[in-house]
Amino acid sequence: MTYQDKLFKQITRVEDFAFDERVAGVFDDMVARSVPFYNEIQRIQADLIMDFLPDEAGVVCDLGCSTGTTLAHLTAHPRCPSQALFIGLDNSAPMLAKAQVKLAAQAAKGQVSLRLADLADLTDLPPCNVVILNWALQFVRPIDRQGLLNTVYQALRPGGLLLLSEKILAQDPLLNRVYIDHYLHFKTSQSGYSDTENQRKREALENVLIPYRLDENMALLERAGFAHRDTYFQWFNFVCMMAVKR
Repeated sequence: MTYQDKLFKQITRVEDFAFDERVAGVFDDMVARSVPFYNEIQRIQADLIMDFLPDEAGVVCDLGCSTGTTLAHLTAHPRCPSQALFIGLDNSAPMLAKAQVKLAAQAAKGQVSLRLADLADLTDLPPCNVVILNWALQFVRPIDRQGLLNTVYQALRPGGLLLLSEKILAQDPLLNRVYIDHYLHFKTSQSGYSDTENQRKREALENVLIPYRLDENMALLERAGFAHRDTYFQWFNFVCMMAVKR
């Protein structure tokens, strides 16, 4: 069951954001209301991923899979190959517990496997065709991000796809302020969060979510070895990137 996100309505002291039991309980509502065009991005990603999966023995790794929503979309896709294997990794046991419930049928068929793992210390992945990093790299310490993307590149088969979605900083400070203002307006006018909730959440995320500029993310991908890189969706300070291994 998904509960409405009211975590930041009535709190006495703001603490650093953590993907704990409280967040896991409301995460599906939180992310759907906090990420602009979230459902459309899920649809676009699923279509893209199917283009890169072979008919047999395809593997998809979702790093920072949270409650398994993306994996649920993929396994339900009409073009999903019957033999494809989907692996979800997350460092939050409460989030994985939610994913296990959501994906119980797929797991029983051997279609989905879920694993507890810290992305900052991830040194290897199974050979795969697609890797997903949806709003997860921004929670990895900056010093560990290049190593994670290097690991992803090594695991991808030739022609493999990485989908990277991030909240970013604009290169121009004035435009960055404009983007943030529009995002806050989105959260109050369309998502129903109050100004107080938005402020408290921003304070909680301040030392936890560390966004990069778009060019900094692209540089990480280039250094990892990705020859083909581009953005396929952007809404102000939310960007979805794709990179393909040569």
